[in-house]
Amino acid sequence: MESSSKKIGVDIFAGAGGLSLGAQMAGISMKYAIEINPSAVATYRKNFSGTTVLEGDIASFDPDVVIPEKDIFIIMGGPPCQGFSMSNTRSRNMDNEKNHLFEEFLRFVKVKNPQWFLFENVWGMTKIEDGTVTEMIKKRFEALGYVVTSKVLYADKYGVPQHRDRFFMVGNRMGIDFKFPKDFTYTVSVAEAIDDLPILSNGDNFDSLAYRISAKRSSLYAQKMRGDSIRATQNWVSRNNALVIERYKYIPQGGNWRDIPESLMQNYADKSRCHSGIYKRLIANKPSIVISNYRKCMLIHPTQHRGLSVREAARLQSFPDKFYFCGPISHVQQQIGNAVPPLLAKAVIEQILKLAHRKNVVH
Repeated sequence: MESSSKKIGVDIFAGAGGLSLGAQMAGISMKYAIEINPSAVATYRKNFSGTTVLEGDIASFDPDVVIPEKDIFIIMGGPPCQGFSMSNTRSRNMDNEKNHLFEEFLRFVKVKNPQWFLFENVWGMTKIEDGTVTEMIKKRFEALGYVVTSKVLYADKYGVPQHRDRFFMVGNRMGIDFKFPKDFTYTVSVAEAIDDLPILSNGDNFDSLAYRISAKRSSLYAQKMRGDSIRATQNWVSRNNALVIERYKYIPQGGNWRDIPESLMQNYADKSRCHSGIYKRLIANKPSIVISNYRKCMLIHPTQHRGLSVREAARLQSFPDKFYFCGPISHVQQQIGNAVPPLLAKAVIEQILKLAHRKNVVH
């Protein structure tokens, strides 16, 4: 089999590098990344020392100038998805300027002509204008000579301890009828993901702490995330005021703001407008709900009266413990929430490599 380490990958709209990490785990050599957010760029550079990271507006880059290689195996990326999100119904149409950033993705694919592309976004993208937008995007790629397949995948079906859905569109110019990977035969719970991490309190800010239990006593998932790490890093918890912490005490696992007594919610003028995901306490023995901006959503640790730590949220996204996030805590929380879970990306890209290899062997 041709060494997959020689297969060059490019990640545009790279963020902190969730897609890139999954690709790297699968065996892709990540040579180039493009990202506009300075904190995310710092995170990417810290964790991918062998990758050339270009910081700035993607529209300002000439693909042939910034990526001189001719033989690109895969271009991947997820344009900013605020316009596509199901939580942003007022802008979920093609008049939203952010929804046109996929044109830049198309431009890079057209110019560099990779063997494969992987385009990902929120599942809400499939609902824009009754699905006609995704069909239009598919036809645009087909016009460039690609065979295109798309599907909404659920991260918890691929070893990620989080019920998160993402839209994937995969294409290749070798005529391969791509099939997405089958669901795994197991799921990973919140407890399996984070129970070995340190016990923390509201507002704690410890760069390094001992793990709560030994690796041998930890779950297989926790062992995978720990790798050869000796201590848990980035045990950072946002500080909530005393009233918020008092509210947390009334919420059982799986509960939300509805479990909080009226006397503690008097500053909410209209509670009926509260989103069901606000003040949500995670259930220990199930995969997590979506980790978006978990601080703003007030996601609560399953057994401790506090928000999630940076390392706990990273675990629930399947970032290994050696992955270090840069920037202020609010920036880090957003980077984690925006990322594609690396293990989900790994499953998809391993399938790409498997089918590409099979095609090469047959021919």
